[in-house]
Amino acid sequence: MIRINLLGQVRPKAARRPVPLGAMFQLMLIVGALALSIGALWLHYAALHSEVRKTQEQIGKLKAEKLRLEGLKQEVDTFDARKKVLTQRINVIEQLQRDRTGGQELLDTISTTVSRTDALWLTSMSRKGNTLVIEGTAGSMNAVANYITQMRRSGYFQKIEIKESRQDEKNTAVQTFIFTLNAEIAPAGLQPAGAPANPSAPAPRKG
Repeated sequence: MIRINLLGQVRPKAARRPVPLGAMFQLMLIVGALALSIGALWLHYAALHSEVRKTQEQIGKLKAEKLRLEGLKQEVDTFDARKKVLTQRINVIEQLQRDRTGGQELLDTISTTVSRTDALWLTSMSRKGNTLVIEGTAGSMNAVANYITQMRRSGYFQKIEIKESRQDEKNTAVQTFIFTLNAEIAPAGLQPAGAPANPSAPAPRKG
């Protein structure tokens, strides 16, 4: 059944209920907590962003330092290679200086020592490194001993050894001895400026 308001009266609206203060306070607390959380997150994000930026800058500096060190390493390697080549050249020069007895000077020394020894002849001479191998024939073993003495007095040899000495059985007419000597050539700095003036004088003793 439809009711018609014939009196034309307007129904009063329902009155709004007031919001409790406690609920309003709780809402404000929630909003404040959210704002604080958002602010804390933003600060944390800003700190992380700043740290990431600093880390990237450090990485860039480390990469630049790495490139610099790699270039420096290449320079060092090049220097070491040049140093090695120069060292080899210096060693060769020093070796030549140590072996510098002079072919003619050495022959003159050998000739002088032979001429000062009676009844002795050289048949061959060869050089192996710093050692001179001398083969010869002598009328006696005393002649070989005298020849060794002359070699020591020359100052060009610092170690002389007899490797072989035997009588020559092929030569039956005259008694002769075949000998082989090894003489170590003295370094250039220890060799005398010239042969002793008096061959009969004893060699000076080294202190």
